[in-house]
Amino acid sequence: MKISIRKDRRNILIGLAGILALAVIAALVTQSILGSGASNRRGRGLDDGPVPVLAVAARVTDVPVYIDGVGTTRALNNVTVSSQVDGKLIKVLFKEGQDVTRGYVLAEIDPAIYQAQYDQAVAKKAQDEAQLANARIDLDRYTRLAATNSATRQQLDTQKALVQQLEAQVRQDQASIDNSAATLGYTKIVAPIDGRTGIRQVDEGNIVRASNATAIVSITQVQPISMLFSLPQQELGRINKAFSAGVLAVEAIGADNTTVVDKGTLQVVDNQVDQTTGTVKLKAEFPNAQLQLWPGQFVNVRLLVDTLREAIVVPTAAVQRGPNGTFVYFVRDDMAVVRAVTVAQQDEKQTVISSGLQADERVVTTGFSRLADGTKILVANRDGTPTATTAPGLQ
Repeated sequence: MKISIRKDRRNILIGLAGILALAVIAALVTQSILGSGASNRRGRGLDDGPVPVLAVAARVTDVPVYIDGVGTTRALNNVTVSSQVDGKLIKVLFKEGQDVTRGYVLAEIDPAIYQAQYDQAVAKKAQDEAQLANARIDLDRYTRLAATNSATRQQLDTQKALVQQLEAQVRQDQASIDNSAATLGYTKIVAPIDGRTGIRQVDEGNIVRASNATAIVSITQVQPISMLFSLPQQELGRINKAFSAGVLAVEAIGADNTTVVDKGTLQVVDNQVDQTTGTVKLKAEFPNAQLQLWPGQFVNVRLLVDTLREAIVVPTAAVQRGPNGTFVYFVRDDMAVVRAVTVAQQDEKQTVISSGLQADERVVTTGFSRLADGTKILVANRDGTPTATTAPGLQ
């Protein structure tokens, strides 16, 4: 009898435990469903009120169209200065890294030998000119004698030939003088171009020779400076069309990919495409007034090929991408409405909209995680212009 009572009690306890467990499970399921609904309502802004956002108005402006590339700067002119005569280097008249102008005397070679050769050529010409003067007097005498038959015709012709011979000799002497003067002038080594000197390769006191491959110094012209860069061959048609219409502006961009280091112009498009890389080479020229560009430097460059006139522009942050393409959240009264747009051009800061948006229409730029089509919103700044004080708290 006692055993039967114990079994009944055990069965009752098991039944009560099962009922309690079912009640707990039902409560948890109900709470989960209710919590999910509340979360969805909060996500749609139904429980928490309007979603705070920032919005800006689409504006109309002219937008430049650039083609980006990477270029290498090089000196507009680069000259290796060497001696044209043999001799001892007696003077070096420049400092390394000095800016020099065309004709500036860089160095001097001992001119003693070449001065003597010049003086010798001058003396030889004086000697031959004296003989020529005497021959011309004799020619005049023979001419008068021949007129009276006091001298033969042969004597007159011989004297004429002698005069012509001495005249040729004087001209040869003058050529020797010019050659000696040029050689003497080469003892002063001058800068052939405007530019900046490099590191000196030969010191004073050394013997330099015209046949020696070692240069005295090199001069590079860096103001202005040129730049070579390559662009894809697919852009060649657009480049040539723009280039034929007028001068194209080129900008050298700094390491931060934002700062414009210098502005120049396109000088030439190469006459063939590199089949190995599928690119075409271009050359630009920059004034380089601040010496921000240096020969051999790699620089980001962008070529202005067109300007979109009166384009609709919005911040790039406002443009979203979905399964059906690009769209923006258009502000209509107090709601965010999805508006499909077509993007014509885009960079890190702004996007050009070719269709789907009109000027002065406002678009949302923040708070997209809580937005859906038709979500109630509260624009934090009524004029539609983002402010630094409200933007961080709305991200």
